Amino acid sequence: MFFSQAGARPRRWEASQSEHKKWVEVFKACDEENKGYLSREDFKVAVVMLFGYKPSKIEADSVMSSVDPNTSGILLKEFLDIVRKKNEAQLYRNEIRHIFTAFDRHYRGYLTLEDFKKAFKQVAPKLSERIILEVFRNSTTDIFG
Repeated sequence: MFFSQAGARPRRWEASQSEHKKWVEVFKACDEENKGYLSREDFKVAVVMLFGYKPSKIEADSVMSSVDPNTSGILLKEFLDIVRKKNEAQLYRNEIRHIFTAFDRHYRGYLTLEDFKKAFKQVAPKLSERIILEVFRNSTTDIFG
């Protein structure tokens, strides 16, 4: 995707106090035996509670391999960091989807060069057509290899 090449990264997002409190409550609810950490299964339940889906084996493996090997599971601090990053990524994807939808004026599910040109004329009218073409080519190259 051309946003990553252009240097755009998801902004660091900070949770509100109420969100942070909710995450801590979910952690405590999933740590039924008050172990002080979440096991793999506890983590899966927490993700369902917070995000509404059961994480795949690959996602669970990735998270579990990233935690401190000297602990038996995911500590609260690690859990809060994982949830913050997941939430941040979700917001970033939603922002990208919103931008794409704004460009896709005919609701086709894809963008043409003409869509790109029209959008850039509105948001950056002094941008040269050569640069717009370059951005369009780079974005299709990123998507299709």
